[in-house]
Amino acid sequence: MEPAPSSPSDSEELGAVGGAGTKVDSQLQEAARLKSEGNALYREKRIRAAIGRYHRALLVLRGLDARVTSSIQGFGPQAPALSSKQEEQLRSTQVDCYNNLAACLLQRECVDYARVRDYSLRVLQWRAGDVKALYRAGVATLELGDAHTARQYLTQAIREQPNDANVRRYLQRAEERLSSDYQREKELYKGMFAKQKGGTGEGGSAVTLK
Repeated sequence: MEPAPSSPSDSEELGAVGGAGTKVDSQLQEAARLKSEGNALYREKRIRAAIGRYHRALLVLRGLDARVTSSIQGFGPQAPALSSKQEEQLRSTQVDCYNNLAACLLQRECVDYARVRDYSLRVLQWRAGDVKALYRAGVATLELGDAHTARQYLTQAIREQPNDANVRRYLQRAEERLSSDYQREKELYKGMFAKQKGGTGEGGSAVTLK
């Protein structure tokens, strides 16, 4: 399995903003630190350890995400109110971690394409034109048997990065798969019509007169 076009995202290290030293800023910094450790482990080909760091970073951020805490209202503490800067940092780190998790999973011997697609689609919810996420979503969707949707993702990716060899290769595979599926359907219907025609008897109606 070819790796994604490039290694995991290395966003700028997050720093404390607004009320420095607050619990929120501390959690944001901890998540960013874990993400950076994951990136370093990925570069060292320690994929399993990198995956662990990304998951831990997402767990740290979970309590700050109002979308998560609102869905379990009444069963735990509510997410603190975030400034726009803190919200931006939260979302950026989350999206990077999901993108990097998808990259890690594609490096494993037994690839869980359903999870690769899920993580990539989470990225695309917040970064609709992210080429890496479009590419990985396309690869995973193709491997899961949906060549039509895979072609859509890969076509979007090639528009953003027309010279990327990996994107072009998988787009070609999607096109070939669709062409093969079309030919199979064509032969299937051709055989069905031939059977119907042959079953009428003497070229007339199949109805037997009494």
